[in-house]
Amino acid sequence: MKRIIALSAIFLLVATVAASGCIGQSNTALTSSRSTQTISLRTTGATFPMYQIQKWIKTYQSSHPNIKIEYQGGGSGYGQETFLKGLTDIGRSDPAVSADMWKKFLSTGDQPLQFPEIVGAVVVVYNVPGIGTGLRLSRAVLAKIFLGEIQYWDDPSIKSLNPNLKLPHKRIIVIHRSDASGTTKIFTTYLSLISSEWAKKVGAGLVVNWPVDRLGRGLAGKGNPGVVAILKNTPYSIAYTELSYAIKDNLTVAALQNKAGNFVLPTNTTIKSAVLAIKSYIPSPTEGYKENLTQLLDAPGKNSYPIVAFTHLLVWENKDGKHYSKEKAEAIKAFLKWILTEGQKPQNLAPGYVGLPKEVAEIGLKAVDMIKT
Repeated sequence: MKRIIALSAIFLLVATVAASGCIGQSNTALTSSRSTQTISLRTTGATFPMYQIQKWIKTYQSSHPNIKIEYQGGGSGYGQETFLKGLTDIGRSDPAVSADMWKKFLSTGDQPLQFPEIVGAVVVVYNVPGIGTGLRLSRAVLAKIFLGEIQYWDDPSIKSLNPNLKLPHKRIIVIHRSDASGTTKIFTTYLSLISSEWAKKVGAGLVVNWPVDRLGRGLAGKGNPGVVAILKNTPYSIAYTELSYAIKDNLTVAALQNKAGNFVLPTNTTIKSAVLAIKSYIPSPTEGYKENLTQLLDAPGKNSYPIVAFTHLLVWENKDGKHYSKEKAEAIKAFLKWILTEGQKPQNLAPGYVGLPKEVAEIGLKAVDMIKT
């Protein structure tokens, strides 16, 4: 449904004095009006890029005071649903939208557009009193922990990877997302890539049935903030979240074994290594559902961090002004162009995120140009 922009007009009475005889012998008062408007934009969805979105909004609004941008997380599933229902102007989803959801978008009579906005990483964080930093997890061990097959922190398979750590004989509490989550989709897709057992028993999705829940050792939190809050208050726990949350909350991050067999921590260098090792394929923004989530996961290269992914924007082409007024469409285009250009520069990136490859950003810019005003 088309939204109507609220205009706040300020009418100024201007007294114009005739300094010469060009407008007659007497003073003439002319009334002119100048309207200024505040345009409100709403964006909802993925919490994976939350800190990056917040930084962009703050920076952009400082130089565009007439644009007010409200961000609400809720997860990728929520972002897709609110976008479908016309309850948000810009949707956000970490994984590409499914073909089924894309069909629902098209059923509105407008063309959806999807394209990446930033690169981030999913990390494994833990709260184990007494061991501090330095935990290393192999591919097999990581999958078995989340499958619930490894029960204790001092399990021989963990100890063999970490001979210098004093691992306690305490049950491992596994924390995961409770909502429809892009972070979950990324993490479970990665587990499906590295573990045939995980792929067979659990699989990948925005929501999955966690084996640890049936064993009584699983806890669920809403959004990445909810997961982090539970982790910080639950000794001997482990969780997955987006790197920026680990940085902001000073969480302890595990080094994961990558495809080359090396144990790497998530840094700008190791994330960029993963991005540069892969020639990204981004489909036309009008067919965003065709993008393959696995393309950045488990990338080759000795320094590549293994759980790296794009997070995406959703906007409407706005046929016949179906979703946006002219003023709103123009504001959306200006903001998204800024994100894909100035927003990708180091000074405008939040800790834990890496800018898009140039060719990927250019795909997004072409998509923005498709939005009709």
